[in-house]
Amino acid sequence: MRLKPTLSVTGFVDGAWWPRSTDLAAEVPELAAALAERIGPVWRVAFPSPAWTVTATRMVSRGMIIRLEGFRSQDRHIVHVTGSLMRRLTLLVVPAATTPAIVERAMSAAADRNDATRPEAILDGAGLAPPPAETDVHRWESEGGSTAAPSRSDGAVVLEVSEGRDPR
Repeated sequence: MRLKPTLSVTGFVDGAWWPRSTDLAAEVPELAAALAERIGPVWRVAFPSPAWTVTATRMVSRGMIIRLEGFRSQDRHIVHVTGSLMRRLTLLVVPAATTPAIVERAMSAAADRNDATRPEAILDGAGLAPPPAETDVHRWESEGGSTAAPSRSDGAVVLEVSEGRDPR
């Protein structure tokens, strides 16, 4: 982990974190220990739920209860960590599988005193190619919708009609 110096211009992030996995419960104790001096004992971690494996909403680390709060709308490259001193840090999350050279560039940029670059731009500038953007159609189909009518192997479209029932 690397943080901007205290009292620096924060921009979008206050530093960067390179977890070893996407298992948030396994990663939070080390994160909390590293941040305790700066923000006090950690009591809350807000994270983008699609990006992490989480099985609980609370955990205990070093005798403190830490709330794990997932949000679908949160930037997938960010975690917000709140300490008992009511200080919150926003950290760029460098994906676990990233090569060390890219990690070094991303963490240096995120921790630069005057950096105000958006998280995606920091990762892109470090050499980490962004994943393809999710389209509205892909999101619809991944959530159970479908844009295609069922068809037979000969290409004919199949329309289902319930016998004995008015289809209106």
